[in-house]
Amino acid sequence: MNKIMEDFLEKTFYNNTMREWLLFLAIIVGVLIGAKVLYWISGSIVKKLTQRTKSKFDDILVDKLEEPIILAFVLGGIWFSIHQLVLSQGFSTFVDKAFYVAITFNVAWLVVRVVDAFIVEYLQPLVEKSEGNLDDQLLPVVRKVFKIVIWSVAVVVGLNNAGYDVGALIAGLGIGGFAFAIAAKDSVANLFGGVTVFLDKPFQAHDRIKIDGYDGVVEEIGLRSTKMRTLAGRIVTIPNHKFTESYIENVSSEPNRKMNITLGLTYDTDHNGMQKAIDILKKIDKESEYTGKPCLAYFDSFGDFSLNIQFTYFLKSKPDYWFLGPDQINKEILKEFNQAGLEFAFPTQTIISQES
Repeated sequence: MNKIMEDFLEKTFYNNTMREWLLFLAIIVGVLIGAKVLYWISGSIVKKLTQRTKSKFDDILVDKLEEPIILAFVLGGIWFSIHQLVLSQGFSTFVDKAFYVAITFNVAWLVVRVVDAFIVEYLQPLVEKSEGNLDDQLLPVVRKVFKIVIWSVAVVVGLNNAGYDVGALIAGLGIGGFAFAIAAKDSVANLFGGVTVFLDKPFQAHDRIKIDGYDGVVEEIGLRSTKMRTLAGRIVTIPNHKFTESYIENVSSEPNRKMNITLGLTYDTDHNGMQKAIDILKKIDKESEYTGKPCLAYFDSFGDFSLNIQFTYFLKSKPDYWFLGPDQINKEILKEFNQAGLEFAFPTQTIISQES
């Protein structure tokens, strides 16, 4: 029996004895079992220990390190098991390079997971509490750019570990990159324009702005373009490079918008009626949800056919208040003046005829 087993173990298959193949398989199985045990230890013991602490730092760290570390353990076990076999020089080199590339990408995955988790847990709440809207829009962009940078570095390092001359590869791409840069000139200009908007903050989402003849409310700020809804209700997409080349008028930046009305009362309005009209205007301004600082209301002049009251009020700087405010205030003036018996003047002509 022992002789049969010994003969079986010494049989050669692809330049390796069955003993070496069984050792290879045993290591693979052991690595998979070990990975399962590590996963259980992490979930049942380590995570429970971190939950007892007040800080979330260790919880996030353990959660995000768990899978990359176990994957690294599995990759290392597979690499070790393969090297228990007799391999050709070419295949052995290929295995080593593949292992180095896999480890490089695994490290990149680990870094992205950990940093992204800390951004979501610690940085995002701070950004959400800030007054500006651009920070909220910039954070997802920063997260994406960070991931692109990390994975780009991983690709370069991985290619280098695989034996490729990265410097020569980049130099070879230089001419093509130059041609691409010329073709993508406008896109690059838009990207820089988007970065300028994010950094300088000439306006924010939901601000009303005027640029190149367009007047509307900013709905979305992207890296390449900005979407604005005009006062007519249409969406206009503006390339971001326009914001570095044109004058931008931020209408929403004014604390209040000044509105002037001249109200003409009939000449039969007496002193008390005039004072009552002024008091009504001040009351309307004070009670309106659309107005900011106190208004000005005064008897301004004797017109050709009316006694003129100058009424100046200040709308709060919010997107829809520029039309909702005057609509509400004008309706209130009409209602209150009618109830008070105050009559608006209009041009009249008196014809006197003399009988012969």
